[in-house]
Amino acid sequence: MKLKILNLEEFNNFVKEFFSKIKPLNNKAVVIALKGDLGAGKTTFTQMLAKELGIEETITSPTFVIQKRYEIKKGPDPFKKLIHIDAYRLDSSDELLNLDWKELISNPENIICLEWPERVQDIIPEDSVVIELEIDERGGRKITTNV
Repeated sequence: MKLKILNLEEFNNFVKEFFSKIKPLNNKAVVIALKGDLGAGKTTFTQMLAKELGIEETITSPTFVIQKRYEIKKGPDPFKKLIHIDAYRLDSSDELLNLDWKELISNPENIICLEWPERVQDIIPEDSVVIELEIDERGGRKITTNV
């Protein structure tokens, strides 16, 4: 699916519609691979998704800490945690493996938002949801997704 959005309200509507299509997997986490340049909206997507999950904490980019975990208290069963990972500063997939990656992706109670997945592409599950965000010439966003 491809679409253009012009403002935050349209972006939020996209996230709501997107989330309505996400279904838990039987034996593994839902992985959302967020691609796009700096400022394209990867963290904004995660913030809006967190809101849909009932997370009230402030969501900020995990650029320097690499990974943040949030408890989902009101979200749809069986999701219990939102894991937000920023792979921008990682030099190899081994560094993500050291952050319990295999354990995280094997838990069907997790939703994982992974920014900069191209940095660790070799260990991203093939069935991951991919969202590509581009800034268009008018300051809006072009969104391409495989869902």
